[in-house]
Amino acid sequence: MTTVVVTGANRGIGLELCRQFARRGDKVIATCRKDSLELRETGAEIHEGIEVTDDASIHALAGELQGRRIDILVNCAGILTRESLDDLDIDRIRRQFEINAISPLRVTAALQGCLGRGSKVAIITSRMGSIEDNTSGGYYGYRMSKAAVNIVARSLAHDLKDRGVSVFLIHPGMVATEMTGHRGIPPEEAAADLVVRIDSLGPEDSGTFWHAKGDLLPW
Repeated sequence: MTTVVVTGANRGIGLELCRQFARRGDKVIATCRKDSLELRETGAEIHEGIEVTDDASIHALAGELQGRRIDILVNCAGILTRESLDDLDIDRIRRQFEINAISPLRVTAALQGCLGRGSKVAIITSRMGSIEDNTSGGYYGYRMSKAAVNIVARSLAHDLKDRGVSVFLIHPGMVATEMTGHRGIPPEEAAADLVVRIDSLGPEDSGTFWHAKGDLLPW
């Protein structure tokens, strides 16, 4: 049985990923700050009280999962705020770096002992972190944090290569969640595309940046 760990699992894309992985028969381990009825209904093994920005919390999670193999680790926790040049809230920008860029590195490093040959690490990123694709400006914290996590994944791909662990960056599209004001494609569709993409990618693709629909994205 494939074991999948999903961070940020209590709502949005994370919740729907838990549903879809569980529905196909995978063992799902869901981490979140606070669980929900919807998450419990997926049948996932829930680890509540996990704050991805807190070292002690993530080390505790690593202790709880010690000795267990993780086949797929999905770093899904993320936030978006809307800074413009005339509204630069630096604290909000820092918060996005903590959650969107630093936390996937923190979680992956802490759980690396559970990753083995053939394991996959998927980091849910955004094409808004693409420098080449930025044609509209704004969204300073979100764009900066997603560009940062892209280089995190590229370095992880190199550092985990000898262990046979692959690392991928995947943009799900604009998804209708609380984070986007419920504008975009349904979470069910986005999660289905993400699952297909994660399944399709292999060691030869490690360190690359993808749209969930299957297109390579520019850095």
